[in-house]
Order: sequence, then structure tokens, then C-alpha cells
Amino acid sequence: MLLNRSSSGERWRVRPDGPGKVTGKLSYLTDMTAAGMLFGSVLRSPHPHARLLAIHTGNAKRLKGVHAVLTHEDVPGLNAFGIAIQDQPVFCTDRVRYVGDAVAAVAAESAELAEYALSLIEVDYEVLPVIDDPARATDDGMPMLHPHGNVLHRTGYRDGDIEAGFSASRHIVEETYVLPRQMHTYMETEGGLFVPGEDGRLTVYAPTQHGFLDRLQLSRITALPESEIRVISSPIGGSFGGKDELNVQPYGALLALYTKLPVKIHNSRWESMRSGLKRHPMTIRMKTGIDAEGRILAHQVRITADTGPYATLGAEVLNFATEHVLGPYRYGNTDVSSISVYTNNGMSGEFRGFGGNQALFALEGQMDRLAETIGMDSWQFRRLNLKNSGEPGPFGQPIARTDGASQVWNALADATIWKEKAKDSNCSREPWIQTGVGAAFIMHGSGLGVGIPDPAGGRLTLAPDGKIEAAFSYEEFGQGLLATLELMLIEQFGFAAEDLRLVIGDTDAVPNSGSSTASRATSMMWKSLQNLRPIFTKRLLDCAEVMLGIPASQLQVGPGGIREGNNPTKLLASYHQLAIASDQPITSETEFHFPTSPVNRIGAHFIYTFAAAAVKVEVNTLTGRVRVLDQFHTVAAGPVMNPQGYLGQIEGGSSMALGYTLTEEALMAGGQYLTKNLDTYLIPTLSDVRGRLEVLPIEELPEGDEYGPRGIGEIGSVGLAPAIISAVHDAVGKWVCKLPIDPAELQERPSFAKKAVSGR
Repeated sequence: MLLNRSSSGERWRVRPDGPGKVTGKLSYLTDMTAAGMLFGSVLRSPHPHARLLAIHTGNAKRLKGVHAVLTHEDVPGLNAFGIAIQDQPVFCTDRVRYVGDAVAAVAAESAELAEYALSLIEVDYEVLPVIDDPARATDDGMPMLHPHGNVLHRTGYRDGDIEAGFSASRHIVEETYVLPRQMHTYMETEGGLFVPGEDGRLTVYAPTQHGFLDRLQLSRITALPESEIRVISSPIGGSFGGKDELNVQPYGALLALYTKLPVKIHNSRWESMRSGLKRHPMTIRMKTGIDAEGRILAHQVRITADTGPYATLGAEVLNFATEHVLGPYRYGNTDVSSISVYTNNGMSGEFRGFGGNQALFALEGQMDRLAETIGMDSWQFRRLNLKNSGEPGPFGQPIARTDGASQVWNALADATIWKEKAKDSNCSREPWIQTGVGAAFIMHGSGLGVGIPDPAGGRLTLAPDGKIEAAFSYEEFGQGLLATLELMLIEQFGFAAEDLRLVIGDTDAVPNSGSSTASRATSMMWKSLQNLRPIFTKRLLDCAEVMLGIPASQLQVGPGGIREGNNPTKLLASYHQLAIASDQPITSETEFHFPTSPVNRIGAHFIYTFAAAAVKVEVNTLTGRVRVLDQFHTVAAGPVMNPQGYLGQIEGGSSMALGYTLTEEALMAGGQYLTKNLDTYLIPTLSDVRGRLEVLPIEELPEGDEYGPRGIGEIGSVGLAPAIISAVHDAVGKWVCKLPIDPAELQERPSFAKKAVSGR
């Protein structure tokens, strides 16, 4: 059944944070102010690569109203940060490596004064040669951006004899796929408020996807114990992976500690553009051989990723891409080799899909081209090569059993939009308008994978005021996490929404549930509640037994409080009465690790979500513009926890993929951004996504499955791009291998123009 409002019934609810957001009353962390607050600003390098000879801060420091001017000399702890590798300097010491590198920071009594003070800081640079082409980053003679060279990470996977596979192949397809630098484009740019306490503690109000990791990193930088730092990290005005790493936090924290006054920093869009993370640009070369029947005998892949000046999570993104260029298919022989290189371009890092978007774009494009080579239906070609349930993952690793691949394959084959393809419905009245239908298959890993700390957990407490507090360290950044948590508590425990207090994103108040990333938060909340339900419910009922003098076996938990077991309409005690009656807190906590495969392969995944997307497009061959008319998405992710959130993730993810395919690219030249604002970086608007968009969830899980709902936070953003390219080919017969689509590639000279020219 398609997922929509009418099919969701009473589960279609007003989300707890909805009214505040739609009325504008909700205060985001960057909206906050404090008495006596200063304004922070960061001086960044104008050069993509230069030696830092001297920094002169005297004029800025003497300016009235300026309370602090900080450089690398003022960092009390580690002058570097990064979740995996701490190689990004808080303040540069001897060299800048991109145009977002921080050199100094100022705290002043107004934002304008802070900017003026920055203009008075004089920096002596010696400009150095720029590496702006990742393909040449490892050439002899290139400057070394780090002591160990310009290679961040190499990885790969080999199985069988690739040359023998190609020798046995009847047909071989070779293609190079080029993927752009995409911007997260969150509505709320990076920022926050940093408040030093009289007790010496520092409170950080800054959007992030993992407050505990921020606290750890800020502890290293400020030399404060972690216990002296409190990070409050929700609500967030959008992240999509872009706020997983530290951004303004080091500068705000240092300025607040130095001045002993609250400091606010909020990036402008240009500041966000130049210093913030982007999706990794990648070039993926594929060579794939098949036999006469279409079975894949050899699959060779070469990936080059541009990670920019510092590591961030570039190695982990490359690992993910290396895994997903193999996808759900069966190969005779494989050979994947991947490299992520440092350049003087913009910072690349975590982004929704985590390398899967680039990998699946190439892989699905390759599947379509192979099918065309032998004249086979592209969906049947995929079925021919698709792994069956019970087979191992891309690296040959054991994975959680799933029937998802065959389920989504069947669902798409039966979809109305896909059947239109066979009918050749191109009936436009204008000969320059051509329509086509295409589809793509998606396999996406959840969690961080083997060998990476991936903690999970949560806590339930009956608070003294009678509220049931659900505490997690996950973050609400628009994905509907709070609504999902509320609905799970209502449906799994029987509480009413009014009974609940949802506590998230405050390191002083919540257990460490791990990061809100890698499509893991809903899965781990579900698992936490599964763990907590028998224990917490028993404690509530045991307390009620003492209070009421009725055996716990004759009671049950329900809306508003404890109810009679045989007559749930009868309320015997409210939760507030229960809290008063209890002489000690009623609380339960759980902690565990995200499930991983029992192999020694860093990053290999154990749990996968499968999906398929089909689109109908319209190509105007006069202008070369592509318009998506209809979309169909089917996702095998287990039970739908929150209908609106589920739809929102798929619809939002597909919109992000639409921009990735048609318009979005943060252009650079010589290490400088050419795209500096949203007037030149075009994202889809409502008019671009007004066609039919259907979502078919497949909720069935294999019998005995203990892992519950799979994550869908990323998968909606992965498959649309290859599906659009497939549909464009169906419409006009041209293969596009570079995103975003260049309309010039699809423009055709109209027949009447040819006649006019030939008639002269």
C-alpha cells in the first residue's frame, strides 16, 4: 500500500516540534542571545595555498570594543580537530591549505566591529603552487600538503582473476563517471552561543550531530576536562552530515573562555560556503564484462575522491563508496581500487548517502549500459545478476538476512510508472519534447561498520512531576526524530503524548547514544525501547502494586497512568501520583553497540536497506533542460515507525538528489570558489518537485529478524540520479556520465532548422 495521509490513519499526527517550526516560534540555537554577549568572527585565508610568514594583530587589539584577538599562540590544548584524524588546525601556524583555513578570531561588542577588527589584522603570506586537480595530486613534483604526502587513504577489494574474467567476457562496457561537489544548503548556517560559567564550566549551544564527540574534541582544544564542558545541540536547522564535524565551535569556545563573556558566532552564507563541508567530488572509472547471456564475469572499478585540504571523514566515505560500487550484484571476478587525495580545493566530508550516491550513480549507470549492449530489459538484467537472500555482502561478509532486494525488485517491476516504459508513452505534441522512464536499484549500509565505535543506548525515567522522560543523545535536525520517538513510546508502551517529555541533545542530561548519522538513529531508538520496555514497565507496575495494593499482574501501563488489567478504561493512578508514591527514581537505561559483521574488514556493513526508484522525465531538446514528471520509490526497510517522517525522508532525499542531478555544483577554479551564494548555487524549489511522487514501503522483515526497522535517512537521496539518467537515455537515446547534467549535451538541432540551412 502506498504511504500517504489516508493510508496512515491515526498514525498521521502533529509532530511535537511542528507548531513551533511552522509558526516561527521555535528558537534555534543560533537564535539565542545572552546578556553582555560578544560577537565572534574568524579571519580566513584568501589563498588556497600559502606559507604563513607573520600575523600582526596589534591594530585589531587596540580597537575599542574588541575584547580578544586570538591566533594559534592562544590555543591552550591541541591546535587541531577532526573526528577520525585530527589534522585540521584550529588556527594555522605556518601554512594555509584552502580558502577557509582559519588564521585568527576576534570577539567584539558588535558583529560589525568584529568584522572591522578582522580587516585590521595584517597577515604576511607567501603564495604557494595550488593543487586543484585531484587526478594530479600524486604526480611527481607536486607540493606535499601534509608530511606523509597527498594521499589520505587507499583501499580496494579483489576477488578472483579479473583478467581471466575479461578474457571470458563476450561484451565489455567501459565508462567514466564524474560527480560534483554538492553543498548541504541547510537553512541554518553554522553558528552557536558559547557561555562561560562562574563555576568555570563552559556551555556550548551549537548544532551538531554528536554532542559527545564535540565535547571530546573541545576538551582537547581548550584543555578543559570533558566534565567541564556541556554541549547542547538541538534543535538544528538542517545538517545532512555537514555539521557532524566541528565548525565554529573551537573559535566560540576559545573566545568565550578568553574573555569570560558569552560569545556568539553565526556564519554568513558565504562564510559557510568557503569553510563548510561539501559532498566529495569523485571520478569513478568502471570496466565491466558479461557473457552472452548477460551474467557479469568481471567488474573493475577505479575511484578517485577529492577530500580537499584535511581528512575529515574522507577515508570513511571512500570505504563506503568502495563497498557500494559493488552493490547487490553477483560478479565472477572483481577488482576495486580507490584513493582519496588531499588538494587545495574546498573541504569535503560527510554528506547524506556517505559516498553511496557517487558509487550507485556509477554502478547503476553501468548496469543500464550493459543491458543495452545485449538488448536486454535493464530491470531483467539486474534480476539476472542480483544476489539472493542469504548470500554475503559486497565484501563477502556475513550480513543480516534480508529479502529486501527481491522485494523492491518485484515492487518496481509491478509499478505503474515502470509499465509505462513498455507502452512507449512519448506522445508529446511538441516534437522537441521527449519523455522517458528510467529506474535504479539501491543498496545502502546502515551504521558505521566494522571496526568503528558505534555506541547506542537510551534511558527512560519517571520524573518527579509525573512525566515519562525519554533521554537520548540523538539530534533533531528536521528529520522528525522527536515525532518518531513519541509515536514509538505511544505504540509500544501505551503512554499518551501528554505523559512524555523527550530529552535530547544535552550532554549533561542524556546518555551517549552515539551519533545521529549513518541512518542509525531510528533503528537504535527502536532497539533501545525494545530493551527498556520489559524492565521499565515492570518497575512502574511494581511501584503501583505497592501504592495500590493490587498485584502487578492485574495492572497495566496506559495513557495517563496505571490502569486496571481487565478494564483499561479505568485509571487507578496517574503517573504523577506514582512518582510521588515512589521513594526513589524509577529509571531504566540501556547501552549496546550497533550490530556489525563478524569480519576484520574496516567499514564493512552488516545491516542493509534496499530500495528502488523509477522516474518519468521530460527532455526539451531545444534547451536541453530535463524536468522530472513522476517518481516512484519503494523501500524495504521494515515497519514504518513514523509515516510522515518516512515520507519526509524519501521526498526530501529525492529532492536533494534532484538538485544533485540537474543543477547543484559548488564550482571551483584554482582553489577558489566561483559559487559564493544561493543566487548562483541553485537548489530545487517546490515548482521543480510538483509531479507525482509515490512511496511504497515494504514493511515485512524475515521471520525471526531481531534488528527491526532499518534506517531510511539517506537512501532516498541515492537512487534518483541514476534513475533520471536512465530516463533521459530512454527519452533521447543519449548517455550522460557527468553531473549535474549539462543541458548542452542534450540539445539537438531541430528538423526545421536543418531544412532552413540546407535550403540556402
